[in-house]
Amino acid sequence: MRGCLDAYGYAEIRTPMFEDTELFVRGVGTGTDIVAKEMYTFNDRKGRSLTLRPEGTAPVVRAWLENNLGAEPGVCRLQYLGPMFRYDRPQAGRYREFFQVGGEAIGSAVPELDVEIIDVMMTMLGELGLRDLAVEINSVGHPGCRAVYERTLAAALVVTADELCDTCRERARTNPLRVFDCKSPSCRRVIERLPLLRDSLCADCKAHHAAVLAGLDALGISYRENPRLVRGLDYYTRTAFEVHYPPLGAQSALGGGGRYDGLVEACGGPPTPAVGFSSGIERVLVALESQPATAGAPRIWIAPLGDAARRQALVLARDLRRVATTEVDLSSRALKAQLRSADRAGARIAVLLGDAELDARAATVRDLRSGEQIQAPWPEVAAAAARLLAATDGKAT
Repeated sequence: MRGCLDAYGYAEIRTPMFEDTELFVRGVGTGTDIVAKEMYTFNDRKGRSLTLRPEGTAPVVRAWLENNLGAEPGVCRLQYLGPMFRYDRPQAGRYREFFQVGGEAIGSAVPELDVEIIDVMMTMLGELGLRDLAVEINSVGHPGCRAVYERTLAAALVVTADELCDTCRERARTNPLRVFDCKSPSCRRVIERLPLLRDSLCADCKAHHAAVLAGLDALGISYRENPRLVRGLDYYTRTAFEVHYPPLGAQSALGGGGRYDGLVEACGGPPTPAVGFSSGIERVLVALESQPATAGAPRIWIAPLGDAARRQALVLARDLRRVATTEVDLSSRALKAQLRSADRAGARIAVLLGDAELDARAATVRDLRSGEQIQAPWPEVAAAAARLLAATDGKAT
């Protein structure tokens, strides 16, 4: 994950595990579940209210301001990785202490920066080996057009108040958008009938959203517009998105993010546009464990037969590991048994080394899915394996 963010130019920043409580009250919003229900807050010896950080964006913005990281013109790109804390109901992939990786890009309002943030997250998760990821995206507008929508929404919620849970009745009064976060079946039925925010967007917000979608199209990133997606934090403006891994079912969200053009100002700085994402490490691990081949599993399996073949296998493995994760079977078993192990490990390519291959100073490179195989001289084995991997990955996509 760090390597991917490095490749996009995001420099690491580390913030304290606790901050002044006011940072989250002002930045995240008093009407959010995070601030209202989930923060670990305590007073220190001098009576100051401190909070274990429940999310990473507000601390990064605070550090960006205090250390004058916006002094240089252009976009400041920052990445973080560390523990967060929320008093939440533990469930699969969700804990009261959990780890997040995130990226923040501060200093530009152009929609292409939103596209870059989504691309970073999708690339990062894809390089871990996750496939069939689903992007859900919406525009939540800016404070002006959102205020118009919230009045419309509040009026609609008054009419349906009897169908709402107690929490959502309170939300309808204090922060109507938070109703969309509710998972109660009765509230979900109401949500399906509520007016949509996109119908209240101003022309500028509509144009920004269209440009983001065009950018995703240009990169070949598939997405689904979800007009009821609002995310759980008040600082979002315009773009809001989530990335899901559908095989996980109800707990499929691996993270998300969006634009937060008002957060720097809310934290005491000048008006500054920004956009970012975060992803929960534990949820990503659950997704990886649900796949037949987890991250770190070998993609290439070398199956040698005999002492001389095992020695040559170690030589070939050095080149093959520059292509993909490679394991040499050193069990001295028959070829059939070695290939069964390759299949159980989730390997995509087998490199076979027997007496015939040693005599020819070559190896047989086999696609374990299609059965296609080629014989390549030893110096060309890595290139042959790379071609077969590329071909099979293309078919899978």
